[in-house]
Amino acid sequence: MADKLTAVRRSVNMSRIKSRNTKPEMLVRRLLHADGYRYRLHARDLPGKPDLVFRRRRKVIFVHGCFWHQHDEPTCLDGRKPKSNTSYWFEKLERNVFRDEENQKRLLEEGWGVLVVWECELKQRAHLLNKMKKFLQ
Repeated sequence: MADKLTAVRRSVNMSRIKSRNTKPEMLVRRLLHADGYRYRLHARDLPGKPDLVFRRRRKVIFVHGCFWHQHDEPTCLDGRKPKSNTSYWFEKLERNVFRDEENQKRLLEEGWGVLVVWECELKQRAHLLNKMKKFLQ
C-alpha cells in the first residue's frame, strides 16, 4: 500500500515524533510512581540512556515503541515495516534494533538488570505493573 501523504507532509509528521516523555513512557512512569517506586530519567552516563533508572537496585527500564524498535511478537501489529520507501526504513529500523541490542548487552555486562516494556503491553496495565514489580524486586 502506498503512502497516503505527500513526501513533504510525511517529513513534517516524522520530525514531530518525540524521543523522550512519550505517552507510553509517561504511562509507565505514572504506574510505577503511583505504586511507590522512585527513579531517575534518561541517564546520560548509561548506555542507551534508559528511560527509567533505579540506581540502588541497579535496574533500568526501556519503554520501546513497537514500530521504532521493531517488536517481533507475532500478535503485535504495530511492529510491521512500512511498505513505501522500504530500503530506507529497513536500514533505519535495523540500526535501531542493533543499537538496542548493543546497549542492553553493555548494561548487562556492567551488572545492570534490563527490562524492555513494549508499547503494546500497555493495553494490559495490571499485567504490566506486575511484570515491572517482579523485575524490580
